Amino acid sequence: MTVPSPYGWIQKTKNSMALDPINVNNDLPLGKLQEEVHEWIAAHGVRYFSELTNMAQLTEEVGEVARIIARRYGEQSEKESDKSKDLGEELSDVLFVLLCLSNQTGTDLQAAFDKKMNVKRECDHDRHQNNEKLK
Repeated sequence: MTVPSPYGWIQKTKNSMALDPINVNNDLPLGKLQEEVHEWIAAHGVRYFSELTNMAQLTEEVGEVARIIARRYGEQSEKESDKSKDLGEELSDVLFVLLCLSNQTGTDLQAAFDKKMNVKRECDHDRHQNNEKLK
């Protein structure tokens, strides 16, 4: 089904915000996390936000992580109000929204991660070893 958006018509995936069961291997670490987020949404969140809303929220959360990193580990001075910010909490916010997006788009994040790591092991095995910039 196509639906209007401020940018024209977009294809809406079936039940993209519904609370249908997710299809992931919950015996694996990321599968357990995806299932935990899905159960929280079902119990407390009513439904998932739209994919576009979650993408905007993910960007916002990544920006909060960037702010902490830039000020704490980069060259910018850290404002007094930023010193109490918990990097782990902000990284967890990023992970939560990423898990929401994975669930609502039917993405098995563990399978995707495992596939990516296999590619990195094969293609990038020697790439960084031979990088003069890292020596």
